[in-house]
Amino acid sequence: MTRVVIETSEPSVAERISAMMQNELYLLRKTARNVKAKITNFEKKYGRSETIGLLYGKVDDMDLIEWEGELETLARLEKKLSAFEGIRVEIE
Repeated sequence: MTRVVIETSEPSVAERISAMMQNELYLLRKTARNVKAKITNFEKKYGRSETIGLLYGKVDDMDLIEWEGELETLARLEKKLSAFEGIRVEIE
């Protein structure tokens, strides 16, 4: 967990920073949901990600590249989400 302490004489500044953090979390979660939906659609059409090696030559190369990109994007998003969800803003 990461601890963020904001010292300011203006409570509105700390509240704004907290709101920005919540907004970033919202956007990351929404983006992750969208990416997961794309992956799910691909897997419904072609099979699970564990079978990717079996799909070469049977599936359009651009679809495979997009699918692999979505899997990588999801991994990065989940890492960012984990980091952001561990941040607690304390207003003193």
